[in-house]
This record gives sequence, structure tokens and C-alpha cells, in this order.
Amino acid sequence: MIAEHAVTGREPYLAARVLDALLREDYGGLAGRVARRKDGVVLHLPGPGGRLVRLVPGSPFQDFTVAPAERLGLPEVLGALRAVAHPADAAGVEAFAGECLQALRALDLHDAHRRDVLARLRRGPAGSARYEALAAFLDHPVYPTARCRAGLSDEDLTAYAPEFAPSFALRWAAVPRERVTGSAPGGPPMAPDFARVGLPGGLADTHALFPVHPLALPAVRAIPWAVVAPEPYLTVRPTLSMRTVEVDARTHLKLPLPTSTLGLRNRRSIKPGTLADGARAELLLRRIAGPRLLLADEQLHAHTGHEYLAWLVRRLPPGEIVPVAALLAPLPGGGTVAEELAARRHGGGAGGRGAGGVDGVGGVGVEALLTEYLRPLFASGVRLFVRYGVALEAHQQNLALVLDGDGPPRLLVKDNDGLLASPGRLRAAGTAVPDFADGRMLTDDPHALADVFVTITLHLAAAAPAFGALPPARASRLLRDTLAEALEPYGDDPAARLLRARTLDAARLVGKSMVTAGTLVDKARTGARDVNKFYGTSGPNYLRHPPAAVRPVITQRTP
Repeated sequence: MIAEHAVTGREPYLAARVLDALLREDYGGLAGRVARRKDGVVLHLPGPGGRLVRLVPGSPFQDFTVAPAERLGLPEVLGALRAVAHPADAAGVEAFAGECLQALRALDLHDAHRRDVLARLRRGPAGSARYEALAAFLDHPVYPTARCRAGLSDEDLTAYAPEFAPSFALRWAAVPRERVTGSAPGGPPMAPDFARVGLPGGLADTHALFPVHPLALPAVRAIPWAVVAPEPYLTVRPTLSMRTVEVDARTHLKLPLPTSTLGLRNRRSIKPGTLADGARAELLLRRIAGPRLLLADEQLHAHTGHEYLAWLVRRLPPGEIVPVAALLAPLPGGGTVAEELAARRHGGGAGGRGAGGVDGVGGVGVEALLTEYLRPLFASGVRLFVRYGVALEAHQQNLALVLDGDGPPRLLVKDNDGLLASPGRLRAAGTAVPDFADGRMLTDDPHALADVFVTITLHLAAAAPAFGALPPARASRLLRDTLAEALEPYGDDPAARLLRARTLDAARLVGKSMVTAGTLVDKARTGARDVNKFYGTSGPNYLRHPPAAVRPVITQRTP
């Protein structure tokens, strides 16, 4: 039997999300334990002390979720997981249990520091750094333990995680030039003089300076040919991805981190070839993406062959840049970022009345703002898919609205090393196929491309913000109408017919088994070439049948 356990604080919220994910991915046949009774739908929780858990329809991405009134504890959910787990998954199950505990610790830590964080955000920083910190107040739309950064302490999180809105100084290391590959082997443009960081000036003849995230310093010190500089230099702020930091309003710096997020196998180090592949993908998109997409300049990068010594400089275009992941984020003074932007652009939003007399969240101003976003998102995504056989892994963290004056927002895309492209379709369109080092970026399977479009463009980039900001029926209609509008010009083109069949006309929509592939099950058993592109689950088609209600993934509303 599971020992008595007091369920307090953020634990019921996290436990419900974990059970929802296991149910959605049908790990261990858990979905087969769902039953309909006269008083509703229930899940018989397996394992010691198992009980009936009430379920309700309440998510765009799965049929049933844990009812809001249920107060689950992590021990009973993890007990159920262990009860249904395959013996070969024992190590993955225990690793996931650790993820759950670290995620709960991070949630409680953020609550404890919340007032101080909000006070800092009221005073500054301004611009995109503020939006990145606010976006970190939200949880991932589907991955339940996204708060876990494996192996980091409370002190590490408060000093370097974006939800705490910190700033900190980078460290530096001198590396032999003969080890450096990439487009800028001499070092990034913001690198200091060697003397500025306490190193002999003569090293500049044979070495290049690499920026090092403070969390990676122990790993870099262990590299025999790296010379760690004794003095820090350059104050930065973390973006939502944490391993990417903001140098200034137009410059980001991506650095390796010794942790994992969204699963044990999603390491935040940087493998050789990844940065060059992202640069190649960007150049491909600059040739084919069309006028509705802006692309961050990610051509400056360097690597030493060691996963903890690499960097990429991201240069951003002019304008106010608002990450899509921040749209649902709470503002220090109340309301959400989407409502604030809608009030500025369309006269409706937080605390006010839109032009159609709709109050607050879901006001016509917010719907107009989302329409301005979804039209270029779907138009560009459909064009790339149909004409070129390209699907972007541009989820809500890698997309941003660029606001400049009174014109419509433009859409900014970054971090393109997860792109999937069809060599055959590119050649047929007269476009050269990039020489990607990672062969997983190429496929001629149209259904593999459609899987990326549905799970990334539709689910994460479009549906997550739409259902978070609007009533379900309105969100469903907006998504359906804007996607149909994007597909209409392509008529009976076979690729357009396939995409229409997989989205607008589908009985169900494919989903990713993120927990299964990310932590629970070894790749040898899943057969996944890429843990970020592992499917095998499905959910209701919210384009045809809107969910009855949507549970928010906001960790805490600000007063």
C-alpha cells in the first residue's frame, strides 16, 4: 500500500498533468482502463491503493483528462505508472519519477519567489526579455514535467532560469584555433580581449575565446585543452529556452547547458553539426519561404567538437518581438500579453470592452490579434508543405510576432535545425537539397511531413494559444477557417489533399508520445530515430468537434 501522503501546493496540478499525459500516450495500456458509468467516465488507477479517478472532456489534445475536483498525489500516479510499466522500462520509469519530483520542486520554488520576480518585471527589463520571462510563467501545452531541468539545484534555477527573470555574467574559455569549426572560428562578435577576462594576451595568437554558460563551467573545466578565464564578462538574460540568452534587444547567444528538458533524452548540449545544419536550413528557407516569414539570422556559429563548447549568435530584425509562447502569459498588473497587445492594436483586451462588446479574455480584439497571427502561420506552413515538401519544427517557443507600427504583425522563425524536408519535392521545385549532416532532417515520406505539420504547426503553434485565449467553439472555428483559407489556393494538388485529409477532414489528429520517447522507453524499444518525432497517439479532431472546455496550463494567475 502507498503510505498516507498529504497532497498540498502544486502537487495536485502536476499529478493531474502527469496522469493526463500517461493516459493520452496510453502508456502500459492505461487507456484500456477507462470506463463509462452512469455518473460519468472514470479511470481505474492500477497499483497499490488504486482507486477510481473521475475524468472529463477538457483538452483539445485528448479525449478525457482528470476532473478538476480530483486531488491526486504524485505517489499514487507514479505507483500506477510502475504497475503498468514493462520490466524493460524500469530505469526510464524511475528517471521519470525523478523528473516529476524536480518539476514539483521547481513549481514550488517559483511560487515562493513569485512576488520578487513580479516586482523585477514591473521595474524592467523591457522588450523581449520581459516577454521571455513572462512566457516562462506558463507550462508546456502537453509535456507535464517541462519545469524539470535535470540535475539543477534551487540555486541554479533562481540564478539562471527564465521564470525568475535573472541577469548574470557569462564565463569564457580559450580554445585552440585548430579545434574550431564553423562560420566564425575567431569567436563571436561580443567576445572581449583576453586580458579583459584575466588571460594572457599572447593566447590570442593561437586560441579563440568561447562564451561559456556558468552552469557549464564545471564540464568545461574538465576539458584538458580548454583554458577557463578567471573573470566573467558580459551581462545577459535567459530566454525561454534557458540555454539561449539575450545579449541585447537584437542579439541572442545560444550556448550548451548540462541538463535535459522535455525528457531525459532531450539533452541541452550542442552536438557537432547541429548549428551548421540550422544555418543550412535557414538559407533554404530564405530561398523558398516567401514574404510572410521573417527569419532570424543564425549564420554566425562555431564548434570545437565538444558538446559543451559551442556557440551561435542570433540576430533579430527591427520591431517589437513577442514570442508566441508569451501570448497567454499573465501580466504583473493583470490580464495577459495577448490582451495587452489586442488593446493596443484593436481596442479590446484586459479589463476593457472590445468593439463587439466582449470582455476580457476572448474579446474580439484578442480574436483579431490571433487571426493576424494564424493567417501567416498557416499560409506559410501550407505553402512550404505543398510546394516544397518542407515542414518546420517551429513551435510556440521558436515563433514570434514582430510588431512595427500599425501594419499587420509579421512572423519570425528561429532555430531551424529540427526542420524536415523532402529531397524529391525540393528537386521537383528546382531547389537544391541542403547537405545536412543529420540525415533525419530529410525524408520523402509525405505522412512524416504531415505528422510534423499537425503536431507542431497545428497543435503547438496554433491550437495551444487559440484555445488558451478564446472560448473553445470560437477557437475551433478560427483555426478551421484560417487553415481552410490557406489550403484553398492549392485545390486538388495531391499534397494539399493529403494535408486536408490529415487535418480538416480527419476523424482524429495525430499526437506525439513525448513522455514515452523522451524518458520512459529506450530508443531501442520505441524504434524512434528522433525522440522529438515519435508518434503513435491520437486525439479528437478539434477542428471538427470543439472541446467542451479547456484547462489552462498557466501555473499561477498574477493579481
